[in-house]
Amino acid sequence: MSTGAATGGPADTAPPSPAAPLRAVAVFEAGKGVAALLAAGALGWLGAPQLQRLAESLAARVGAPLDRDRVAWLERVFDAGTLDLVLVVLLLYAAVRFVEAWGLWRARGWASWLGCIGAAMYLPIELRELWRHPGWLPATVLAINLAVVWVLGRDCLRRMRVQAARAG
Repeated sequence: MSTGAATGGPADTAPPSPAAPLRAVAVFEAGKGVAALLAAGALGWLGAPQLQRLAESLAARVGAPLDRDRVAWLERVFDAGTLDLVLVVLLLYAAVRFVEAWGLWRARGWASWLGCIGAAMYLPIELRELWRHPGWLPATVLAINLAVVWVLGRDCLRRMRVQAARAG
């Protein structure tokens, strides 16, 4: 039985498998989910009163003046209700990252779209940050995000071409 590759058939024109780049992005997204879970765990473990004391201690260490308004602001930021909201947001963020990672690992089209749109939304913010504070960290973050958008955008375009070829 002959294959398309030996006969010059359709297998010759099949695009290479995008599995490796998609899986690399999937691991990266899963890592972001793990980081969010660790942050949520650490914040939940510390609790609001300890976070307030920690923030005040750090401010004193770096020499930031803590007038009444700033202390009141720290207390509002790290009160129990705000901390609960932050924990919920971190858990939701982690869930989205894990769902996206699962979809990318299995090369699902919806995951490429979700990741590409999500990553592209950060580009203007990252460009502004690099413009305001040039340095290796904002440049690295921007470069990584551009690579993610490139990989996922290329996968989305590949999928659209395949779909158009099937329809036409």
